[in-house]
Amino acid sequence: MKFVSTRGKSPAVSFSAAIMQGLAPDGGLYVPESFPKIPQEAFDGVESLPDVANVLLRPFVEGDAIAAQIPEITRDAFNFPAPLAQASTDGRLSILELFHGPTAAFKDFGARFLAACMARLRTDASRPLNILVATSGDTGGAVAAAFHRRPGVVVSVLFPKGLVSPTQEQQLTCWGDNVHSFRVAGTFDDCQRLVKEAFLDPTLKSRFELSSANSINLGRLLPQAVYYAATSLAVWREQGRPASYIIPSGNLGNSMACLWARALGLPIGRIVLAHNANRTVPDFLKTGVWEPRPSVPTLASAMDVGTPSNMERMRSMFPDIRDLREAVSAMSVSDDQIRHRIAEGFRLGGGIWCPHTATAVDAYVRLTTEERHDQHWVIVSTAHAAKFREIVEPLIGQQIEIPESLAKLFSRPASAVDLQPELAALIGALEKTASKI
Repeated sequence: MKFVSTRGKSPAVSFSAAIMQGLAPDGGLYVPESFPKIPQEAFDGVESLPDVANVLLRPFVEGDAIAAQIPEITRDAFNFPAPLAQASTDGRLSILELFHGPTAAFKDFGARFLAACMARLRTDASRPLNILVATSGDTGGAVAAAFHRRPGVVVSVLFPKGLVSPTQEQQLTCWGDNVHSFRVAGTFDDCQRLVKEAFLDPTLKSRFELSSANSINLGRLLPQAVYYAATSLAVWREQGRPASYIIPSGNLGNSMACLWARALGLPIGRIVLAHNANRTVPDFLKTGVWEPRPSVPTLASAMDVGTPSNMERMRSMFPDIRDLREAVSAMSVSDDQIRHRIAEGFRLGGGIWCPHTATAVDAYVRLTTEERHDQHWVIVSTAHAAKFREIVEPLIGQQIEIPESLAKLFSRPASAVDLQPELAALIGALEKTASKI
């Protein structure tokens, strides 16, 4: 299996090369040359996440230098559960809990897989690998946790000043050692732009060995298809029908993982993208005109993306807007609707949801009765509510129990460097960091 750039101007590369490069030389994102169909029988008797991952990833790593180590990598990366909780008495609604990893967010799956791969690919490297990651909240914490104290790797986390929750900022800035945190005076889109500019800057490319850990990296996105495969198979085995997903969406990496799982032949029905007030994607599906715009801050801060990178993969997969509209639909949810859904969910059923999960719940409620009854729906819960205590606790009127993994991070000292949203400032910061290694 080879991987090609969405822009078609770079040579095809192997799985390992795509992971290590992060971004293709022409600025595009790596995608598979084709999607093999994996028969459902290949998953017979396969239930655990590591075992599902081994079957799903096999065609993508066949012939690659790391292929023989994939079973070990998946055991390393997927060592926590992704339970599917029943959410209705009629069996038509489930919630996929993706917040049981070390930083209590779905990003832990991809970040740990990527870190496990890179550690094995760099055993004889002569200079450090510099990981650049832009985050709107959860990605940076997951990447920092996954790469913390791994030899031969330096991580630089860029996050927007004042636009992440206090709990998220603690997670982004409490690591030290080989993890450096930069508080950017701008939005997530500024952070993401800086990372992309850094990858294309010839001076930086000659000075550092760079790679990414955002969902622009293939090694972050492919493993996320694993939990869609596992849960859709579970629904199919129990009910004999596909699972349809409502996915809180920002940079679209999680959504692309679901689309890729469906392309491989997994029993997945509809895919609904639940966005907050950043309406770039819902508006595009409605008008057919792609109009990136500055992001606006919302309660669901990890989804505050005005120019989602993975739309490039989505449009590469579905060049015709009519085909894209057949593949996915999208809704936009306001902050007031998020507040209402958090409060109502707790009052009516005792559910405690983070703002991102509440966005997906609101999208589900807005489906027609016929749509809700015709499918088995899975709401994707992307983060633990404890990461957004400042928002959730006043709405439900009680304190949220903090997972042990998060509690440990609060005891660590935090440190961050303030940064202007300019490439020159980032270069200077990276040079300063390198001088201390």
